[in-house]
Amino acid sequence: MTQTEDFFKHVISHAKEYGFIFPSSEIYDGLSAVYDYGQYGVLLKNNLRNYWWQSMVQMHENIVGIDAAIFMHPTTWKASGHVDAFSDPLIDNKDSKKRYRADVLIEEHIAKIEGKIEKEVEKAAKRFENFDAAMFRNTNARVLEYQQKIDAINARFKAALENNNLAEVKQIILDLEIVCAISGSRNWTDVRQFNLMFHTQLGSVADEASTIYLRPETAQGIFVNFLNVQKTGRMKIPFGIAQTGKAFRNEIVARQFIFRMREFEQMEMQFFVKPGTELTWYEYWKETRLAWHKALGMPPQKYRYHDHIKLAHYANAACDIEFEFPFGFKELEGIHSRTDFDLKAHEQYSGKKLQYFDPELNESYVPYVVETSVGLDRMFLATLSTALQTETLDDGTTRDVLKLHPALAPVKAAIMPLVKKDGLPDKAREIMRTLQFDHYCQYDEKDSIGKRYRRQDAIGTPFCITVDHQTLTDNTVTIRHRDSMQQQRIAIAKLPQTVMEAVSFKKLFV
Repeated sequence: MTQTEDFFKHVISHAKEYGFIFPSSEIYDGLSAVYDYGQYGVLLKNNLRNYWWQSMVQMHENIVGIDAAIFMHPTTWKASGHVDAFSDPLIDNKDSKKRYRADVLIEEHIAKIEGKIEKEVEKAAKRFENFDAAMFRNTNARVLEYQQKIDAINARFKAALENNNLAEVKQIILDLEIVCAISGSRNWTDVRQFNLMFHTQLGSVADEASTIYLRPETAQGIFVNFLNVQKTGRMKIPFGIAQTGKAFRNEIVARQFIFRMREFEQMEMQFFVKPGTELTWYEYWKETRLAWHKALGMPPQKYRYHDHIKLAHYANAACDIEFEFPFGFKELEGIHSRTDFDLKAHEQYSGKKLQYFDPELNESYVPYVVETSVGLDRMFLATLSTALQTETLDDGTTRDVLKLHPALAPVKAAIMPLVKKDGLPDKAREIMRTLQFDHYCQYDEKDSIGKRYRRQDAIGTPFCITVDHQTLTDNTVTIRHRDSMQQQRIAIAKLPQTVMEAVSFKKLFV
């Protein structure tokens, strides 16, 4: 098992042990790719959502928010193309009966070749002083050969997807000699398309029921409400509509913990612009969204752009902001120039005009749309896996600490009486009451003070406030800082300001 695999298992274990994420229905042996957020997980998730909402809606005069229903009229999904086109290429191994996404098999093969390139670069870096990685990539014969293989696979794969040539997709898998991870064989079925939408029945009598779908994305709720929001909010182009909420996809391969689930939460914003300006706004939102991610303080080298090989049927430009998870670079957020496809499609199927009257041009037109869409669960995983660190201390012991940005921390401060007597608990409770109006705080008096510190480190609490006998005489407490473990004496009267300055979302907007 590799070091990264060990670390990922550690992340999953830590998430359960400390109340962040539990397997859903665990007492019944769980449900595949479905998870519940625990007492600290829901707080971290809420904080991430609030950070997105404040930065997207509260800090923009021309972006507003809505909360559309999960159930929508079934024609919505016909108009959007989901009924006919929302599918993944499915392939089975006949020996293991294991099911795979064909595109993922090819992408993972490419990732292995990319790994070989990185190993060559690492070897060269160890051999040569003043090593220039970019020059090495451009001149080394073996690296160039690997890159040519990747380019050839991508070109062939792109052509097959664009032509919906599923036989060619299978042939690529055979030519690359990709084997099943379970059986080790190359005994594959034909590739076929698998629609990802969940459907159910609406109505109390089966004969009268109609098929409706659990929404596979939150965007369509924004599009069908375009005119409602534009008119009631007197919105002028360009303007955006934002929404967070649950979406559902019957994934062929749901895996990698909460990275790919069948029930997940999206944070999306659709930005409506004048036709012809969409690519300028597309570049703007690419840069703006990457800056939003980097403001969280995670290493900038963990982010990269990835342009789509095949554009969706509605897009004229699309890229992902990828993040280096413990299992490699994967999509964290998508930025898409959706043209006017959605609004025009809903016009066609509904018979209602979805146009904007531009007073400056004195004409009406269907706006173009630039979309930003980030997975909240993926943001959670990126944040958790980056923040979790194991440190060796001076005394030889170790501690697991979540070095979360203080604004995102589930618990902002833990108030601890040094002992459970002599009036210290009463004083600690008094301090707790002064802070909990503004912050989620925790009172903790169980175990030694050292064990309590470790417990709070593991859930990412920025401050531990210890009430001791001196507190009763001079109204000061010891405040311990999570990351440095340094302690300082501070007046109780200064606690609200000290905590507020450290954990405010304003820190993320500077």
